[in-house]
Amino acid sequence: MAEEAVTPRVKWLATRVMTIFAVWVTLAHLDVAQAAESNVFENPAVAARLISAEDGITPDASTVSLGLVLEYGEGWKGYWRTPGEVGLAPEVDWQDSSNLASAEILWPAPDRFEAFGIENFGYSGIVVLPIRTTLKDRGKPLKLRASVTLLTCSDVCVPHAFDLALDVPSGTGIDQVSADAIATFVARVPANADESDIKITAVARDERSSALVVTAESDRPFETVDVFPEFGPLVTFGKPDIRLNRDRSDLWARIPLNAWSDEHTTPFLTVTDSGRAVTAPVVLSTDVPAPPYERASSSTSALQLATIAAIAFLGGLILNVMPCVLPVLSIKLASVLKASGQSQRIIRNGFLFTAMGVLTFVWMLAMFVLGLKWVGVSVGWGIQFQNPVFVALMFIVISIFSANVLGLFEISLPSGIQNRLGANSTGSGYAADFGTGLLVAVLATPCSAPFLGTAITFALAGSATDVLFVFTALGIGLASPYLFIAARPALVERLPRPGRWMLLIKAGLGLLLVATAGWLLFILVGLTGWPGAALVAACTTVLILLLKTGRPHGTSRSSLIAASLILPLIWVGLFTHQSKPENPTANTYWQAFEPQQIARYVSEGQTVFVDVTADWCLTCKANKTLVLDRGPIAGRLSDETVIAMQADWTRPDDEIARFLELHGRYGIPFNIVFGPAAPSGVVLPEVLTQAVVIDALAAASTRKPGNE
Repeated sequence: MAEEAVTPRVKWLATRVMTIFAVWVTLAHLDVAQAAESNVFENPAVAARLISAEDGITPDASTVSLGLVLEYGEGWKGYWRTPGEVGLAPEVDWQDSSNLASAEILWPAPDRFEAFGIENFGYSGIVVLPIRTTLKDRGKPLKLRASVTLLTCSDVCVPHAFDLALDVPSGTGIDQVSADAIATFVARVPANADESDIKITAVARDERSSALVVTAESDRPFETVDVFPEFGPLVTFGKPDIRLNRDRSDLWARIPLNAWSDEHTTPFLTVTDSGRAVTAPVVLSTDVPAPPYERASSSTSALQLATIAAIAFLGGLILNVMPCVLPVLSIKLASVLKASGQSQRIIRNGFLFTAMGVLTFVWMLAMFVLGLKWVGVSVGWGIQFQNPVFVALMFIVISIFSANVLGLFEISLPSGIQNRLGANSTGSGYAADFGTGLLVAVLATPCSAPFLGTAITFALAGSATDVLFVFTALGIGLASPYLFIAARPALVERLPRPGRWMLLIKAGLGLLLVATAGWLLFILVGLTGWPGAALVAACTTVLILLLKTGRPHGTSRSSLIAASLILPLIWVGLFTHQSKPENPTANTYWQAFEPQQIARYVSEGQTVFVDVTADWCLTCKANKTLVLDRGPIAGRLSDETVIAMQADWTRPDDEIARFLELHGRYGIPFNIVFGPAAPSGVVLPEVLTQAVVIDALAAASTRKPGNE
């Protein structure tokens, strides 16, 4: 009985002892966990905490190995110390910590990713930012109070600000899990130049192509390599073109400059490869190393070329009915009227020469574009209207043409030339018809049209063959009305017989040309200011009076005509300064174009409407007058939730050219809407309607479920 009574008591005591031991072990484990990790900040975008490799501060310890653990949610990304054109690097304020002398974040090599169509550098998944700390007092406990700010982006960008607290008491011991995590990411921190087998051999700024050119070499073959230059916040870059030699030991990279400032910080360059990376300060050179290795280019299939040619043809054909048709309407109608009453052979040949004039200008434009591409200059459809000399020359030509059509004078050329120009009377020459075609094509280029943007984008991003092929198809489309009449010259004979009605038509066409000249003068004012435009107008008036009066005669008259023609061109070419215009949108809801701010506005829940326009773009003016500045659209764009940005491309502007190129466009008008539901933007068609704009604003503004 006694044994039976004792046994349960022993079991009870044993159970109590085991329970107390288990609780002690648990509490001890909790103490270790509290010492190795901070509290956790967590939301769907990111979970963050501080970890320590040491459970306690040993008596002689002067440093502690810490790590900031960032676990990004599915689809979310964070930023490196140099975040790219947009973004925000994580920052930690240790102000309220105790016994902390210094804390330095060691940045693991980043990945490249795209947000809002812009290159960014950062991390996804799980990353531990190792933190190298030193203590004020050796062996004393460490009290960490970290105020962290960082930005995360997925379809939207969300800023975060939170506090983390971690106390590391006196003691010994290593948290092996935390130590291993910190060590893993320490190994991913780029090595110094003298510790790496990657040698950066040259870094040069190529001003001609607005790019940074980098060369590097390695005894170990490069595998998956990338290049990250760091010049401070005022200098940003695009995606690099990286090439390797045959044995992959030499690297050549060309990195487009998106923004440049001579006041940049001390430059650093990071080269990453599979399992290794190097960061080194660099000395910027102007001796640009040539690209010794050609990137394999993908060939364009015949079907793809045929499709693009069809698109280009449609774009050119539709261009005939775009708002820019106004300047060329007079010329087209004049061509038809002067052909009335002539033989079908002369009519056919005349319109064929007009079509050839259109194609010749398009081919000249293609060659000009290829030349600009070769020297690395951004190109686009209609950019010749950014040149004041070109616009001044067009103003003079159109003014003389309108004066001639209105009957102020008849241009008398030497008999030989006049005979060759007199295609309508003799049929012996068609230079006038050819010149008409040239003029039609020149004055049509300020406009864009549906399908045109797709074709031009393909051409400018392709090879020289692609450019010539697409521009030819576009020219055929633009010349189609003339080719159609050339194929059916009998259509011209259906016009009424010549009579007084032709004088009225002629006067109307002359007035249309006067309006065209006025439009060109308006563009010239925007390019050169009033003094330059006034000089061009005055010299043109003198030139027309000389042609009208025919006095003085001989050499003096020829000299005055030449001076009236050449002087204004020299003046606007050499003595006018194309400075950026004053902000014309200061007193309206339109704001200045700041592409760097778009991501921030969108992250704050706002919608951004961008209108790229120019004084010389008639389609832009039509969109603005008929849609953007009217009724419900104007009210929506002035709404507090919408930021309306206007980019004026009247003058050359690299920032606007890059923005267009970034979105695959080389011509204007270009309108795009960014918003919480469309961070990469909703691109609108060239010709706007109120319904299209309203729908785009609604689509971009509506947040996706789960992003609230």
